[in-house]
Amino acid sequence: METPSWLTTGDFTAADEPFRLFQAWLTDAEASEPNDPTAMALATVDADGLPNVRMVLLKGVDDRGFVFYTNTESQKGRELDGQPKAAVVFHWKSLHRQVRVRGPVERVSDAEADAYFATRPRGSRIGAWASAQSRPLESRLALEKSVAIFTARYAIGEVPRPPHWTGYRILPVSIEFWHDRPFRLHDRLQFRRQADGGWQKSRLYP
Repeated sequence: METPSWLTTGDFTAADEPFRLFQAWLTDAEASEPNDPTAMALATVDADGLPNVRMVLLKGVDDRGFVFYTNTESQKGRELDGQPKAAVVFHWKSLHRQVRVRGPVERVSDAEADAYFATRPRGSRIGAWASAQSRPLESRLALEKSVAIFTARYAIGEVPRPPHWTGYRILPVSIEFWHDRPFRLHDRLQFRRQADGGWQKSRLYP
C-alpha cells in the first residue's frame, strides 16, 4: 500500500480518512507513552441522562470501530445496553495529541469475545468470574474469597468466558484529531460519517 503524503510530511490535516491516521497516532503513542497508550476515557449516560466517565483500554480498532470489553452487568454495561451510545477520548500527553470519538454502540460477536477472552492472563479470566463489577463489596476479604472459589472451580482446563462478559464496539459518526500548538492556536481536524459510509473532513477553530 502506498504511503500517504501526510504520513511522510507529518501534516496530519492532509489525511483524507480517520482510521489510518488514528493507527499512525496510536503507533506513535505506543513508542512514547510510559503507561497504557490504549487508555481512553469512556463516557456513557444512565436512564436519567446523567453522564458517567471512566478509563478503559482499547482492545481493537478497524474500519468498523473501536472495541473495549467489560462485564455487561457493571454500571457501564447496563448503561450501554440501556442507551447504546458512547464517546471516548484518548489523551497522549507526551505527544500533545488528543482524539475524540462519538457514536452508537453494538456488542461484538460471541466469537470475537471468546477469542479475546482466551488471550487474557488466567488470573484476569478468573477475575471476570469473581467480580460482581460495580456492585457493593462488603470487604476485600469477600473479593479474595470469591477469587479462591472460582480458582478452585477452574483449577483444571480452560477458564470459559462468563456469559455476562463481552465487548462493545463504538461505531463512530465523528472522529476528531487535536494537536497542541503555541498560544492555544491548536490544530483540530474532524471527520464526520456520511450517509454513503464515506467521511466529510473539516478543520475546526481551536
